[in-house]
Amino acid sequence: MSAATGAVTDALRELHTRYAGADEGELADYIPELALADPGAFGLALISMDGHRYSAGDAGVPFTVQSVSKPFVYALALSLLGLDEVSRWVNAEPSGEAFNAISLERGTGRPANAMVNAGAIVATALVPDAPGAPRFERILDCLSRFAGRKLDVDEEVYASEAATGDRNRALAHLIRSTGPLPMDPVAAVETYFRQCAVRVTALDLAAMAATLAHGGVNPLTGDRVVPEHVAAQVLAVMATCGMYDASGDWLLRVGLPAKSGVSGGLIAAGPARFGLAAYSPLLDPTGTSVRGRLAIRTLSDRLGLHLMHNPALAGATVTLVTTADELPAVPAGERERARRERVAVAAAQGALDFTAAERVLYALDEAGAGRTGAAVLDLVRVTDLDTVARAMLRGGLARLAADGRRTAVADPDGRLREPGEKTGTVRSFTSRDEAVAWCAATASG
Repeated sequence: MSAATGAVTDALRELHTRYAGADEGELADYIPELALADPGAFGLALISMDGHRYSAGDAGVPFTVQSVSKPFVYALALSLLGLDEVSRWVNAEPSGEAFNAISLERGTGRPANAMVNAGAIVATALVPDAPGAPRFERILDCLSRFAGRKLDVDEEVYASEAATGDRNRALAHLIRSTGPLPMDPVAAVETYFRQCAVRVTALDLAAMAATLAHGGVNPLTGDRVVPEHVAAQVLAVMATCGMYDASGDWLLRVGLPAKSGVSGGLIAAGPARFGLAAYSPLLDPTGTSVRGRLAIRTLSDRLGLHLMHNPALAGATVTLVTTADELPAVPAGERERARRERVAVAAAQGALDFTAAERVLYALDEAGAGRTGAAVLDLVRVTDLDTVARAMLRGGLARLAADGRRTAVADPDGRLREPGEKTGTVRSFTSRDEAVAWCAATASG
């Protein structure tokens, strides 16, 4: 396994192993088809802003999106109508109540926000319907573009929801009785039921969350799904309202915009960093996946992902990805030896955190893809290395060494060493050229 893939995947696998046995919680039985889910299913997935995919467990198992569809349909409505018009019909304030509560503004009847059922039904109704572009087809296309592949509907779950969805129908009629529902309530709820029955996987949800985190651009396809300002607006509402009556506690403890669904899906977005998703159908009393909540909270703590933490300075992290024989500074006499040994070189700069370290390790993998030999990590222009990045880089280099590749680091300031450590676990040099020369000479010696 490669250095970058290993560092992130190992973290997901460790969390999967740690929480797979957490068997508290209940299946959502008020929709009969959801009660048939495998209670042992558990998958985790993460997708970076560069489109790198990582997963563990049942990340490819299909399930229905349910309420995790809400932020994406809200994004569609915002894209088509704008914030001011959408806000005429649905507010953006935390309700402090359960997902299916009657959360309507006194005097206007506006639902509290688009993450609770009442607001989501209105957001669905706001999507224009036209002969050449039916409302649900627009919604399905939007969800598919967020996921980066064509999605479909689980017709059995849809039928099950339609047969038991009287509370949602009652909400729609109640909203209509106060005025702010721009379509027939029966049609609105039927479209909403189909929207919730769209089939996804944890990897799909990670891509969808990553698209919001990436300013509306899908990092897998490069498709701009929604404008950047819309992605920011949706993330803001997710942060304050996405976890219903547990939203405040979630933001305090986890610190990531998130959205849960009663099928067991859970997404979290790190703006400009990653999209994260979990699937496990055992739910806590707020309707959130028990295992997913535990895993994402632990990952946020471990990797310092809380939005309110001081992040590394933004900017280009990887400044060079190559092999040593292509470097003009390598002496002609050493160049042939470097060519034979295929010394991979990756250089970084600036302050490195989790996101930056993942990029650096991925670049090092790219430089040596499909080759054996040696790898040099150039940290000469790195100004800071947080504890998570240090552990990731050390672990990635150790993995390469365990695979039989010689490793060296250009680290004149000793940033890769742990505090108080006299000599590092990787051979260190003051310059890139010295590290490359040592790798080539060691191979031939």
